[in-house]
Amino acid sequence: MKLAIIGYGRMGHMIEEIAKQRGHKIVCIIDVDNPDAFDTSDYRSADVAIEFTTPGTAVENILKSFVSKVPVVCGTTGWLDALPDLKDMCDKGQGTLLYASNFSIGVNIFMAVNRYLAQIMNDFPEYTPSMTEIHHIHKLDHPSGTAITLAEDMVSRVTRLDCWKEPEEGKPVGENTLPINHERRGEVPGTHIITWDSSVDKITISHEAKSREGFALGAVKAAEWLKGKKGYYTISDMLSDVTHTQGIF
Repeated sequence: MKLAIIGYGRMGHMIEEIAKQRGHKIVCIIDVDNPDAFDTSDYRSADVAIEFTTPGTAVENILKSFVSKVPVVCGTTGWLDALPDLKDMCDKGQGTLLYASNFSIGVNIFMAVNRYLAQIMNDFPEYTPSMTEIHHIHKLDHPSGTAITLAEDMVSRVTRLDCWKEPEEGKPVGENTLPINHERRGEVPGTHIITWDSSVDKITISHEAKSREGFALGAVKAAEWLKGKKGYYTISDMLSDVTHTQGIF
């Protein structure tokens, strides 16, 4: 498969390495020093482009790819106000896009398990849920985007939860609220721990990323799946298809 890479930072380099290991050819790499490369025969020859850049440039990159008729796998976050318009363009046959906030296959499996467990726990009010997310010291925002997604999935399925909140030091979060604690340690790529605690036992599920390679691998797998397709997709569509399941992801 012919791949283009948009954004050649740490993630772009990792995507390049993994794509080559999987037998793919990189036909074009676009970064800040060559923004005009969208309008080249090399870029237009790509089966799929993988985009990891910044919130301020992602939408323009996707639109330029639509013009060049190159499907896009996008992992950039922070620009979702524009997503409805891009979906509409895909529905009208004006482009092809697969978007995900987290391309880690393991994280998305973990999210599916979390949704299923939350649905079960809706009927067991004796269990009180909480969450902790741990990341490297360079990550300043909190809670993580993945933690927010996990929390919103829980709140939407458990009627005794009204919202999620980060606890203030020394203060409880209050009733009907899911607490999300955050820690910043060393170079931890990302760990998410969900606990359901009762007076008699405790159930814990967790996901621990060992490196950022899982995100890059998931993006390359998404590109492999997107080749030849038209329209708008999410990683849930891909995982439901490859696992031959419906309603899990």
